[in-house]
Amino acid sequence: MPAATKPISPKGEAEHLRWLVQSFVRSFGLLVTKETPCGQPIAPSYAHALMVLLERARDRSDTSQADLGSVLGIDKSNVTRLCSRMEAADHVLQERAPNDGRSRLLTLTPRGTRMAERIEKASHERFARIVAALPTDNRSTIFASLAALNEAVETLRDERPRQ
Repeated sequence: MPAATKPISPKGEAEHLRWLVQSFVRSFGLLVTKETPCGQPIAPSYAHALMVLLERARDRSDTSQADLGSVLGIDKSNVTRLCSRMEAADHVLQERAPNDGRSRLLTLTPRGTRMAERIEKASHERFARIVAALPTDNRSTIFASLAALNEAVETLRDERPRQ
């Protein structure tokens, strides 16, 4: 039964929302760790990091490891490992911040910029196909609902269980 037509569980709306989100995560391909949902051969966290850095570079904004970790919602040790992998692949340069020797600033290399642009293009194409598959008269409701869901999740971001 399609997720949209599954009746709300007798356990309630929270259970139904959990089921819908889990179904989306699985069908969208978010559980695949070595490929993005748009088919790029790179881990989703790595792809998101490159796209954040590309956006910041276009805005001419400095991005530290701490900034990147905050945007991605990952902890310091994971962002450090991610940045080390990106540096080893010649996708980013890491330099000490001039005003804080403990902080590391990140800059895309030309190779990293090309990779980020490829990922961005594939992502745009995937989402354009998804939007085209949505019923036209429901799109604004879907977008508003996702925005409200994102806002609710963001307000609870600090309540996530830590391991």
